[in-house]
Amino acid sequence: MKNEKMADVLEFPTDDNSISIYIHIPFCERKCSYCAFVSFCLSKIDREKYIQALLEEIESFSTVKRVKTIYLGGGTPSLLTKEEIFSIFRKLREKFDIDENAEITIEVNPNSVEEDKLRAYKEVGINRISVGVQSLSNKTLKSIGRLHTKEEVTEKLKLIKKYFDNISADLIIGLSGEKSVTKYAKELIKLNVKHISSYMLEIHENTKLYFEVRDKKYCPLDEIGVTKSYDKLVKFLKKHGFVQYEVSNFSVDGYQSRHNLNYWSYGEYVGFGVSSHSFLNGKRIANSGMLQGYYKREYKEEKITKKMEIEERIMLGLRCYLGVDISILQKLGYDIQKSESYRKFLKEGEIVEDDGKFYLLPKYYKFADYYILNLLP
Repeated sequence: MKNEKMADVLEFPTDDNSISIYIHIPFCERKCSYCAFVSFCLSKIDREKYIQALLEEIESFSTVKRVKTIYLGGGTPSLLTKEEIFSIFRKLREKFDIDENAEITIEVNPNSVEEDKLRAYKEVGINRISVGVQSLSNKTLKSIGRLHTKEEVTEKLKLIKKYFDNISADLIIGLSGEKSVTKYAKELIKLNVKHISSYMLEIHENTKLYFEVRDKKYCPLDEIGVTKSYDKLVKFLKKHGFVQYEVSNFSVDGYQSRHNLNYWSYGEYVGFGVSSHSFLNGKRIANSGMLQGYYKREYKEEKITKKMEIEERIMLGLRCYLGVDISILQKLGYDIQKSESYRKFLKEGEIVEDDGKFYLLPKYYKFADYYILNLLP
């Protein structure tokens, strides 16, 4: 039972005196059809102005807490020049006490990976690369607006491997004509990828894909097909030594994303850049999602209530191997052990209780939303 919930397989020590940092780089060469993130084509953004605003925002922040992870996401952070990378990390190291063993990740797209940039990443302390693969079908890649090919993925992953061991790759489940992504995972493992994030395709309003689906120009995989593809992938990755430590995330032991685990363990974090979010001292802070608003330092702030914290801890803890601390819920005023649904799930073996925490078994992760809804106060 313990092996199923994985609490003893992957260790993630928590530290109240540390934070994570997220930096949003909104540059893209072209917007992918499914993308709902805040990003802009390079031709439509003054990158020098943005980088300067980012550096000023970092300069304005101070904390005595140590930084345990840094994540550069986007957008396409690999479009940053070497000089821009150096300037960002110079400022980060001036302002923060970054742990010598900090996990530092940058997202890259295969078409913008270059050897001199990889050397620059290594020089500034980046030690984890997250590659936006999405598919290994050239037809599929073209249909969703990706600029790379299958052949380029292979070439660039071999190049990345020369400099980095900790490599993650993203795959999307549910794209048109793709009944399974397992064959892609098999190829990625052969290319020494140690972590795979496989997300269900989501159709967001006002994206190009949304209108293509609405107008029946694009037909994503149906719900039954998505479930079958997901189950097949989970089974395959488990067989090949990848631990499913969250609904959509799988890794070789020791290569889980520490940055994401900090989110899921309700750890504090600071976000820099347009549309980025922070969670500090019981408050959530959201930067403006509009460039002009960001340049004016506009943001929204929300204080986390006990009810919100209860809901968030249950939601986050049940989606991954970390589980939910029963005593924390009790301190917040919710004795979940008195819940009828909790007792029912426990009796039926869908959740397990161990050492003061309760966990959703990985084989039920795909139904996590159902369990979360039924366990909320």
